[in-house]
Amino acid sequence: MVKNALMPPTTPPTIYQITVAGQLDPQWTGWFDGLTITPKSSGETILTGPVVDQSALYGVLRKIHNLGLPLLAVIRIEPEQGEC
Repeated sequence: MVKNALMPPTTPPTIYQITVAGQLDPQWTGWFDGLTITPKSSGETILTGPVVDQSALYGVLRKIHNLGLPLLAVIRIEPEQGEC
């Protein structure tokens, strides 16, 4: 069977944890494509969840920028050892 060179193999979305300065209400979850929004008492907010590809990640980062929230960290969460 010959694979189409233009079609990358299907991979599951990557989980990211994005930290921003400022409080973001969890009601913004829909606007951030379903990412979980967790405000912290430290004044930071953590957005966590699956992002389908790099283009979608840049879209999330663009939304953060458009809201004027300073970006503090973007962490890719590695799958647990032993998961297939």
